[in-house]
Amino acid sequence: MPKLKSLTVCLSVGAIAVSATAALADVGHGKKTKFGEPGVEHHVSRTIEVRMGEMYFEPSAIDVKAGETIRFVVINEGDAVHEFNIGTEENWVAHLGEMEKMIDQGMIDFDRIDHEKMRSMGMMHEDANAVLMEPGESREIIWQFPERATEVGVACNVPGHRESGMVGTIEFQVGS
Repeated sequence: MPKLKSLTVCLSVGAIAVSATAALADVGHGKKTKFGEPGVEHHVSRTIEVRMGEMYFEPSAIDVKAGETIRFVVINEGDAVHEFNIGTEENWVAHLGEMEKMIDQGMIDFDRIDHEKMRSMGMMHEDANAVLMEPGESREIIWQFPERATEVGVACNVPGHRESGMVGTIEFQVGS
């Protein structure tokens, strides 16, 4: 019987390792996507400050070059929790369920984030392509855009915000 118990523990640990690896393969967990990948500090070509508040990003349009690595300094100057998420409509729609669950379970309120509750439920929202911030917070994202122009933008995925127009465009410069 001890051998069977040992085998069960080994299989359980292996299953957890595989599950954790699969979870880390999501956008923002270091995986390259069609719209880019996490950037490296020493490749940053410029820094863009982005201010966000109730249903806006400033600037609302950002020009990038193919292959460029940009440091985004994101400031939430609004009164509510907001997210800066680099992605596509497809990614944002897929992410909405997670954001709704965070609100339903009390992890996100109008103007605060309960990080402890997020941690305890395994929903830390630590993605390389996104920052979820309380009012007054400032965070950075370093993002490398792909070598070819593609569909990409920014949005706030707090339920109701993107739908109310809290989106921004990212355009690849002609000839890049």
